[in-house]
Amino acid sequence: MSAALFSPIVLRGLTLPNRIVISPMCQYSAADGCATDWHTIHLGHLAFSGAGLLILEATGVSPDARISRECLGLYSDDCEAALGRVLGVVRRYANMPIGIQLAHAGRKGSQKKPTDGRGSIPAGAGGWQTVAPSALPFIPEWQTPVALDRAGMLGVTASFVDATRRAARLGLDLIELHFAHGYLMSSFLSPLANRRDDEYGGSLDNRMRYPLEVFAAVRAAWPDERPLGVRCNGTDWDESGITPDEAVAFSRCLKALGCDYVDASSGGNSMSRIPLAPGYQVPFAQRIRAEAGIATMAVGLIRDPAHAEAIVSAGEADLVALGRGMLNDPRWPWHAAEALGVQAAYPYQYFRAVTREGVAQHFAKSV
Repeated sequence: MSAALFSPIVLRGLTLPNRIVISPMCQYSAADGCATDWHTIHLGHLAFSGAGLLILEATGVSPDARISRECLGLYSDDCEAALGRVLGVVRRYANMPIGIQLAHAGRKGSQKKPTDGRGSIPAGAGGWQTVAPSALPFIPEWQTPVALDRAGMLGVTASFVDATRRAARLGLDLIELHFAHGYLMSSFLSPLANRRDDEYGGSLDNRMRYPLEVFAAVRAAWPDERPLGVRCNGTDWDESGITPDEAVAFSRCLKALGCDYVDASSGGNSMSRIPLAPGYQVPFAQRIRAEAGIATMAVGLIRDPAHAEAIVSAGEADLVALGRGMLNDPRWPWHAAEALGVQAAYPYQYFRAVTREGVAQHFAKSV
């Protein structure tokens, strides 16, 4: 038997063995932006899962780009060295391609980590001044950001480029830029957060201008043979925010600049109600794929292997990403392969855990 979910896909010089992606998932376990032993354990066991690609959590391109003080960063030699140590251990035992999601939290930065409650941390208490396209807090109780001037925007762009060069030195296989969920680039794209009256606000062309500048700068700094993707909103779930039409237009512009895929997510620019259900964001990936002519990644409460297979086989998306589902079941790709009648990759040390009869018999004869 064969399964579309377990067919390979080529993104520039990178061939993924299947279409299953481990989504970036914040771990709130870094020390001054540096990866810790937690990351070695967390990434190490996910790298044995049989997925086609593992993408590291949202990683701040500067100290004030982080969501919380505990978020991962890639903005200093110490950050680079710490992540290099983690990757060195993981790669010694697993050959899964590994990417990284580079991000700037914008007005949603300087936050408490989730287990400490919700809300901004003031600059005097270990937080920092946040920035945004306009001086509008995400909600009234949160810190009011400073509106970025042109010098500030150029500084953010330079931080993305610096982090990109560090990612290249670390030998990471792929970069995904986080332009979704109300973080800095998403807030430039959304009229809910962007009230500028210069060439970076107002019309869609103007609101897209700065995120596209950042993308182009990263693409120029990233090796040509390595893929570069973008996570962006298919909608803000708010009639005054980003619309699916705008998401398609933005994706077309990204493709023209050398983007290799769009990870279609949604929400985060306001407190709008999101109709959560398995695959609730798949229609955005499907429409972007069809109308912008670019590969897409579907994400959002996808846990049933048959559902993931149907998404890929029907051409609704090229890749399927799991976040919470993978935390809940770190061997999800093994179980999906069993359900679909195919074989996933696994370390030889774990062959006794494989339950497919033919594979188990094969190894039983060899020991």
